[in-house]
Amino acid sequence: MEFNGRHIVSLRDLSKEDLLKILSIAKNLEEKPQPDLLSGFLMATLFFEPSTRTRLSFEAAMSRLGGRVIGFADANSTSQKKGESLADTIRMAEQYADVIVMRHPHDGAARLATEVSGIPIINGGDGSNQHPTQTCLDLYTINKLFPNLIDDSDQLTVAFAGDLRYGRTVHSLFEALLHFNVKILTIAPKGLELPESFTQKATAKGITVTVVETLQEAAEQSDILYMTRLQEERFPDPVEFDHVKSSYRLNARMLKNAKESLRILHPLPRVNEIATDVDETEHAHYFPQAGNGIPVRQALLALVLGKIS
Repeated sequence: MEFNGRHIVSLRDLSKEDLLKILSIAKNLEEKPQPDLLSGFLMATLFFEPSTRTRLSFEAAMSRLGGRVIGFADANSTSQKKGESLADTIRMAEQYADVIVMRHPHDGAARLATEVSGIPIINGGDGSNQHPTQTCLDLYTINKLFPNLIDDSDQLTVAFAGDLRYGRTVHSLFEALLHFNVKILTIAPKGLELPESFTQKATAKGITVTVVETLQEAAEQSDILYMTRLQEERFPDPVEFDHVKSSYRLNARMLKNAKESLRILHPLPRVNEIATDVDETEHAHYFPQAGNGIPVRQALLALVLGKIS
């Protein structure tokens, strides 16, 4: 499907062919930078929710392609504080920019924005729903580590650990991986397990989803261990949260029997779930993963603005 002028809201809107195209263009832009590609274009970053990596990497991506950036990182400094609706904010911002990148705490906010916007909307995360650009950089990272993901010649085992019920990065990546030859493992605290609807989608595609009991078991069986933070606000009892978070902490000792090729990913920020001693192992790959956000987001911006087809 043509990307020029297109909104990027959900992984469900992207076909396997779309994903492969994004990865291919990201690779080309990483290998052969085009510092003037988006000269004359303006990106508005509307971040109604805190962000470090998504906002900064989008701004870096736009700047490195020669474009400019306007926007905000604190909704309390905008007219939303005065009661302005999201729809009106979008209608206003489209007067100033060529593309809008938006993060919002409410599920479905990005989809609502597309209904009133005459310029492309890129979803930088909406509530516990979707985070499609994070997924694209996750796929790009995995493909750089394991090129056989794309040609389906070998089955890849991916383990998801942490908050699988509300984690939007997990939901988006899970759906994307259903296009490929994978086996999926999951490990989560009680009450934060992967919703059954995701397992049903995998089963319909002939993909196995297996629940494992410990992080060590997940590390020993997988090629990719995708860690996510536990969100304290999901636990009504602080004592219960303290107990659970201590049992979902990955350390270097747990990796003793892992495959040499195992790589640990994390959408970041991490809080307590990965001990710093893991950083010194060959398995840690979450900081290079974050760096891959730049070429991937460059690719998305160039595509929706019609500078690459």
